[in-house]
Amino acid sequence: MPDAPDPAQANIVAHFLARAGVRGDRPFLVHAGGTLRYDALDRETGRLARRLLDLGAAAGDRIVVQVEKSPHAVLLYLAAVRAGLVFVPLNTAYGAGELGYFIGDAEPAIVVCRPQDGAAVAGIAGAAAVRTLGADGTGTLLDGMGDDTAPVAERAADDVACILYTSGTTGRSKGAMLTHGNLLSNALTLHDLWRWAADDVLLHILPIYHVHGLFVALHGALVAGATVLFHAGFDPDAAIAALGRATVMMGVPTHYTRLLGNPGLTREACAGVRLFVSGSAPLLAQTHDRFAAVTGHRILERYGMTETGMIASNPYDGARVAGAVGYALPGVEVRVPGSPAVLEVRGPNVLKGYWRNPEKTAEAFTADGWFITGDLAEMSADGRITLVGREKDLIIAGGLNIYPSEIEDVIDALPGVTESAVIGVPHADLGEAVVAVVVADAGVTPEGVIAALDGRLARFKQPRHVTLVAELPRNAMGKVQKARLRADYAGLFAPAG
Repeated sequence: MPDAPDPAQANIVAHFLARAGVRGDRPFLVHAGGTLRYDALDRETGRLARRLLDLGAAAGDRIVVQVEKSPHAVLLYLAAVRAGLVFVPLNTAYGAGELGYFIGDAEPAIVVCRPQDGAAVAGIAGAAAVRTLGADGTGTLLDGMGDDTAPVAERAADDVACILYTSGTTGRSKGAMLTHGNLLSNALTLHDLWRWAADDVLLHILPIYHVHGLFVALHGALVAGATVLFHAGFDPDAAIAALGRATVMMGVPTHYTRLLGNPGLTREACAGVRLFVSGSAPLLAQTHDRFAAVTGHRILERYGMTETGMIASNPYDGARVAGAVGYALPGVEVRVPGSPAVLEVRGPNVLKGYWRNPEKTAEAFTADGWFITGDLAEMSADGRITLVGREKDLIIAGGLNIYPSEIEDVIDALPGVTESAVIGVPHADLGEAVVAVVVADAGVTPEGVIAALDGRLARFKQPRHVTLVAELPRNAMGKVQKARLRADYAGLFAPAG
């Protein structure tokens, strides 16, 4: 078990710093600009925490952050949580309109954005202090930062550490409140389950604005005191070159399909890797099997959600079954009341609730306290979980959640469009791709629809394909039959031959 601070201190950063103190001058983040060592974490996060408090934030206040992936962004996350603030990371693809919603909902004390967005964000941030942070460490957040450090704020296990906004199939995004206890329980469980060790080297190619890259990957390394090869983004050539130094890699299915398309991926290239993990979207069985054939490694697929962190994992030892997500984590309970049925979960990993949304919080739990995932699943007699679909129409493309109704609203507002239905269909690279089926006047073209959406929606939400039809299929009650549309277009992105 990793070194721990005073058991009365639940602030997860205290646990990270206790481990950092043992690791000394060992490297934590190895990045393009140099190396951040473990023995620098206490001082650097303390200085930045002091800066945040000097800007007027107090424990429990929210800090909204939309910046590029960088070592300074990691320090900002740790500093904010150290200070007792509630960290609210946002996808860098969100535009001003979307950002305005999140700021209005979270009501932060501080907003940190990219330098090029500073003026626009200042116009929508209200009373929040706006500071900028560039990937190279430049920006107004660091201006005037002194050497004084802030202590690690006392936090209880039930205190909120982060709010992550998650999409549903209807309505606006909801802010999932994750506590220090939620995050620490998941990190410690995965430390044991996946055999993390201090001599591990993690290849980090994920974004750090959602659970996978920020919590599963970084927390795993911090709890173990492991080294992170920190890449600003995903480049197949750079990733394959780094595999020679890595022992662990985490990715989404898109990463694995793109690695398989690179001739540099060989058994020799990843001979030192002990664990490949995939999540955030379904991994196609053919991708799983092909990766094993090319590299000799069977990818470990796991299952989680923004609201729960990790729920289940294929075993470290034993069969990693393609298409299955494995067994419930130790200390986490799951049930599937039927076959298939919506999977329900309870445990120390489950969110506290949705930010300022008691109605949605109540709807998300059963009367006896189980969180309703919305994912249809089957469970074998020995507890192995296989996901077979989603109760609602949520699309997961490249590991990112997308709800169709938002896209449909934008398309339906375009001149000449009568109505639309947006669905997700299988895509070897993304897991699912967004497809829009549109009823429109004769002058409307698929290309015109796609062009009109540029700038109105984040790029990851924009349809990969638009098709025009005379009418949408409906049932006797007049509801659009999305299941039929998904079946009709299931082979749209299938490889030729």
